[in-house]
Amino acid sequence: MNGRLQRAHNRGEMVAISTAGKRFAVIVDEAHSSQSGETAMELRKILNKDGIEAAVAEQLLDNEEDDLSEEARRNMLKEQLKRTRQPNLSYFAFTATPKHKTLRVFDEPGPDGKSPFHLYSMRQAIDEGFILDVLEYYTCYKRYYKLIQKAEDDPELPKRKAVRALARFVEFHDYEIAQKVEVIVEHFRTHTRHKIGGRAKAMVVTNSREHAVRYKLGFDRYLKEKGYTDIKSLVAFSGEITLKEFGDKKFTEVNMNRGVKESELPGKFASEEYRVLLVAEKYQTGFDQPLLHTMYVDKRLAGIQAVQTLSRLNRTANGKTDTFVLDFVNEPEEIYRAFKPYYEITEKAEEVDPQHLNTLTHTLENWRVFTAAEVNEWCEIWFRNRMAPTGGEHKRLNALLDLAVERFKELAEADGSLFKSQLISFRNLYSFVSQVIPYQDSDHEKLYTYARFLLTKLPVDKDTRRVQIDDEVELKYYRLQKISEGSIDLKAGEAEPLKGPTDVGTGQPEEEVQLSTLVEKLNERFGTEFKPADQLFFEQVRETAIANEQLRQAGMANSIENFEPVFNRQLENLFLERMEGNEEIFVRLMNDEAFRNVAASHLMRAVYSQIRGGSSSSVSSSEK
Repeated sequence: MNGRLQRAHNRGEMVAISTAGKRFAVIVDEAHSSQSGETAMELRKILNKDGIEAAVAEQLLDNEEDDLSEEARRNMLKEQLKRTRQPNLSYFAFTATPKHKTLRVFDEPGPDGKSPFHLYSMRQAIDEGFILDVLEYYTCYKRYYKLIQKAEDDPELPKRKAVRALARFVEFHDYEIAQKVEVIVEHFRTHTRHKIGGRAKAMVVTNSREHAVRYKLGFDRYLKEKGYTDIKSLVAFSGEITLKEFGDKKFTEVNMNRGVKESELPGKFASEEYRVLLVAEKYQTGFDQPLLHTMYVDKRLAGIQAVQTLSRLNRTANGKTDTFVLDFVNEPEEIYRAFKPYYEITEKAEEVDPQHLNTLTHTLENWRVFTAAEVNEWCEIWFRNRMAPTGGEHKRLNALLDLAVERFKELAEADGSLFKSQLISFRNLYSFVSQVIPYQDSDHEKLYTYARFLLTKLPVDKDTRRVQIDDEVELKYYRLQKISEGSIDLKAGEAEPLKGPTDVGTGQPEEEVQLSTLVEKLNERFGTEFKPADQLFFEQVRETAIANEQLRQAGMANSIENFEPVFNRQLENLFLERMEGNEEIFVRLMNDEAFRNVAASHLMRAVYSQIRGGSSSSVSSSEK
């Protein structure tokens, strides 16, 4: 800021800055997430105000027919134009984990026809000692448990909700927390505490705020029982929560940390007093603590989130020669797939076809949740006076959205989920496409703006049946077992290209299942009959299926229902290819129809999800 602007700023004065005929360089950090929001768009709008105004005037002269008034249309055109590339702006961006959108937005070829990227890869940074390899020492544990049904009645429950409820029952069970706390504390005291000249610290990554609170309670209880005084922990989570067994008692970050304020926590953790930090969402990105040596992961990680979370360990420090990860949830193959695209050169997959927007718009209109007239009226009010709407205009905007909300409530649950996912897909796809190509379709802009606000008003979950299973099942046995340890080698194999936003929403109706049947399935997957070797067999079958070109084509061209019979026809051959060394599990698959059906359903969904560009790990975690 120059002297004149600084003096005016100090006096609280407004200074008019002309952008006419000027070029600007915009330096962007963390470009993978900072250039897709409305704030970034507003910056473009300000720095090229004159250029956008000229473009708006030119388009208004074209006399394009539109249902909006000239004032509303003028403002809508400004919104559209601020998303596209501005001729007077040059961006210089930095990111270690680019998304598909990042590569596409900053991928304008230079004079030599190549993208203007300077690449300093993760591999080069590790080789040159700038950061540490966080995957060099990686150990995975797996839990095995068995549930039994206590209640005599056998209620019908929505399958996915029951799966989540049963998983939650185990995840928050005092015995599971106690077992993991024991592993963490004893490992830290035996292996980590003496690293970096006795200064090493650790982070425990939990799945939720409640998870973090229960971990903190279990951590403090175990240290007290053992009489350990050489480890003190802090917990980091937002807001406040209650636990049913503690009545109305409220747990907050401050009261669980004995008065340490949120702003003081990084400094306290940096001191010699505290060695372990338990976190829920917070401190998983952007947190810089060079003495952080070990991470205990009890949360599903994938893609950029996995890279950014585990990379909290990669900072160098005097005496720090390595890092260590102990993972209770993820498997080495999943972490490899997350890191591999960012290890050397990050490639992007083929471009998204803008024509999909037209198809998706037609699909959304056919639900008849909203009408074109309602969208037009809503946008007329919004764009005509969006900076200072009157009370009456606010009321009318909400009334128009409420009409769609009421129609949405009349849809069956599965239809409502599908409509909502398709509306989200449209919003994401239009936001992406409108940034990378000159795509100025007024109907799509209106639907995009309307959809952003409608999504905030749609009910989160239409199914009012709550799944409560705490009094109906109990944990019969539980054990943790180490399944792998060693380095996850990123030098091997080829990275999958980064894929852009999907163009269609998906939704699957809830399958009604008996609670006892669901518990039986979980027992088959997590009980004594499922050994780590058996799971490896299924993973190998899955990878073979994904590599099968015929199955890949069938997966891309069909719904999951139509893909299933194609997959099942090849299932026996897939099992035969992996029979050697797995005779026991192979014989069971061939002779036990119920066992075979469970395995086939699990494998089919995992394969279909990965072929379609989803995360097969998320399927595996909920259905094993």
